[in-house]
Amino acid sequence: MSKYKSPGTLQNACISFICENLEELCYLVPPASESCENSTHHGASPYPGPSKCCGCSKESTHRLRFRSGLRLHSDLASRLLFELCESRKLCDTALTLFDTNVTLLKKIQLRNIKNTYVTAKGLRMLKSHKLTDLEITGLTQATVNDLLGCVGEWTLQNLRSLNVSRGTFLDHSKFCVVVSLSKLKGLRSLDVSYTEFNKHGLEVVTNDLPNLESLDISATRVDDITPLKRLKDRLRSLSMYNLRISSCENTVAVLLELNKLYKLDISDEKDNHPFEMFSPTKINATDLLKHAPGIWPDMVYLDVSGKDDINHDDLLNFVLLHPKIQFLGLLRTGACYSEIFLDSRSAHYRPDMIVTGTADVRQILEALNRYAYRPAFVQKCLYKLFRITTNSKDPQIEFLKVVLRAMKTHGDQFGVQMASTACLYNLTKGEIAKEIHPQLLEVVVNQTLGAMETFPNHYQLQKNTLLTLCSDRILQDVKFDKFRCARLVMECLCAFDDASMNRMSVAICSILAAKISTNETSELGSKPAFMKKLLSLVRSKVETKQVDITMKFTLSALWNLTDESPKTCDVFLKEGGLNLFLEVLSIFRGESAVETKVLGLINNIAEVPTLRRMLMVDVFLIHLRELLHSEHLDVSYFAAGIVAHLASDGAETWSVPNISRNDMLEELGSVVLKWETPEGEMVAYRSFQPFFSLLKSDTPFQVQLWAVWAIQHVCTKNAKRYCPMLIEEGGDNRMRVLMDSGNTHSSVKVVCMSIMDVLASETASLYLMEAEKMMEDVQSENVEMCE
Repeated sequence: MSKYKSPGTLQNACISFICENLEELCYLVPPASESCENSTHHGASPYPGPSKCCGCSKESTHRLRFRSGLRLHSDLASRLLFELCESRKLCDTALTLFDTNVTLLKKIQLRNIKNTYVTAKGLRMLKSHKLTDLEITGLTQATVNDLLGCVGEWTLQNLRSLNVSRGTFLDHSKFCVVVSLSKLKGLRSLDVSYTEFNKHGLEVVTNDLPNLESLDISATRVDDITPLKRLKDRLRSLSMYNLRISSCENTVAVLLELNKLYKLDISDEKDNHPFEMFSPTKINATDLLKHAPGIWPDMVYLDVSGKDDINHDDLLNFVLLHPKIQFLGLLRTGACYSEIFLDSRSAHYRPDMIVTGTADVRQILEALNRYAYRPAFVQKCLYKLFRITTNSKDPQIEFLKVVLRAMKTHGDQFGVQMASTACLYNLTKGEIAKEIHPQLLEVVVNQTLGAMETFPNHYQLQKNTLLTLCSDRILQDVKFDKFRCARLVMECLCAFDDASMNRMSVAICSILAAKISTNETSELGSKPAFMKKLLSLVRSKVETKQVDITMKFTLSALWNLTDESPKTCDVFLKEGGLNLFLEVLSIFRGESAVETKVLGLINNIAEVPTLRRMLMVDVFLIHLRELLHSEHLDVSYFAAGIVAHLASDGAETWSVPNISRNDMLEELGSVVLKWETPEGEMVAYRSFQPFFSLLKSDTPFQVQLWAVWAIQHVCTKNAKRYCPMLIEEGGDNRMRVLMDSGNTHSSVKVVCMSIMDVLASETASLYLMEAEKMMEDVQSENVEMCE
């Protein structure tokens, strides 16, 4: 059994892999090579955007093909197409992958396609498929008429369901053209919500679509639903959410004539309307409920959310007279708190009744699922959810998924993002995160970073995001763009002056800086604004003579940002970092945790030949000499490293006459020989390159001794990581050179021999593991042959 509460399915994992690696799994076929399916054409990924996509420019007619000649069954192809759209990797070129030679599509579901690079040109691939269900929402780079012009004749005659919500009917002249809808003679379900669809369009579809049973005209320009009378004997589902009409009385009368209705949505989210030209009227729920008892005998679904005129008795009477009712939408109404929906002891309680509202967890979850695309409703539910989950101690995967969906769907809605980021912290904090699958936590991080980017100046939202990100589980175990995260956190650190935000920001950066590439640490650390902020935090602690967790994290962040980054080291020095750190060493004398971090950073500077002269300062070398003899091994180790690097350039570069280079070298050798092997891993390195310059034949043996001791330490404590690294970088050959040289000091040779023994042992272990695996594979093949 999985230890996680949210493992993904194998199919989803495979589809995600294909989406993420489409360039490697596919090749481009130029027009001239269309018939040569076995040729290989390498091209850039089609996903960055039209200017960088393979085949996304208007001039290109390249087609994408699977390298393996793979064919997909219809359902799997539909799922892959959906995921490409969801992951924002769909473009005209990617659509060519779904040729009839690869699959035969029957159903297409592409939500919010406005965030992709799909145009009418790419949609032409629909013509060769026989579609029964077509959902393409948010299409703005082509009109609905363009879309229907891209499908084949069979589809026009047999399409059963069409959803073009949030698309456009406006042609280049800005006229609303709906004539193409009249061709869909087999259409049973039509969704034109959030479009320019108007009364004329309603006239067209009620006249020309003989099989229409389900219609969604929510938030359209329809202001008179009288044409619906033509469908009174067959319209079964009608959604009029956020619809503004010219006459409430006439609208109620028309609705009451639709005697076949089993689903009706007349909910309202807010007062304003995107197409308001005057003061339209809301549909009055009370009038409807009072007149409805004798009609709609098959009603199973009624949504009156957002209606502030609902009378409790009228609603109860409606429920009692409609025994088939299964769903009631009551969000943002007082009716959702009625005992008939909450109290099992109530005489009229219906356990099978589904209700949306904010009275309990079930209602909230149902509302978040039903109203995923209604930001005001979503925001209201999320605020309630935040209060409910404040004391959560167990994973609530269902809640987590609906919150993430809300963030993705409403990325530009501050209210939704604000509430969502607060909920995410409640749902992933502390021990809870350990039981959530890393893939789901990856989505948590990505949506959190999206909110940070979209609303960089909102204090509380930024604080919410830091609370979520400041998690060992997330920072250590989850795959995400760590550079992007570190950059956003640093920007947040610079934007606000808040003690708790400072603490979280530097904690996050101190961990991430060790996990990103040296180029990325250089890009971050070399920004003067970032460096100034970090140093100002250290300075404030120096002024108050206070060592706290914020100071320790800040020192760690600076240490990691300067690691193998000459640019960052240079900025550190230019911003007065060395003088500040000398104050730190003076004021916090004996604080080994502080001294270790300070010396670790200065050791990074000492690794840069052009910057070593900046360290040749009397007051610093006096401190350094003292710390070289520290009783704390880690303090002594980094002090010794600085001495080794400073002394490695030769006597001519030693510019501090008051402290003898020879004396420092003697003390360095004496100290290293006295060190005992620590129990744990004391330090981590990205590479061994900084040590190799210390192993030259003309380098003082004390410098060599420190370098080989350091290499031996990490190879002994973490052989699996450092032994392959040492061999790959040629360090084993350098050890042999030192061992074979007659000029190498005996103490250095002893350590080199120890390193080679560790390498030999680890290499033998790797060979043994590989041999065992080969034997297992052979045995498995033999079993299969016998079977």
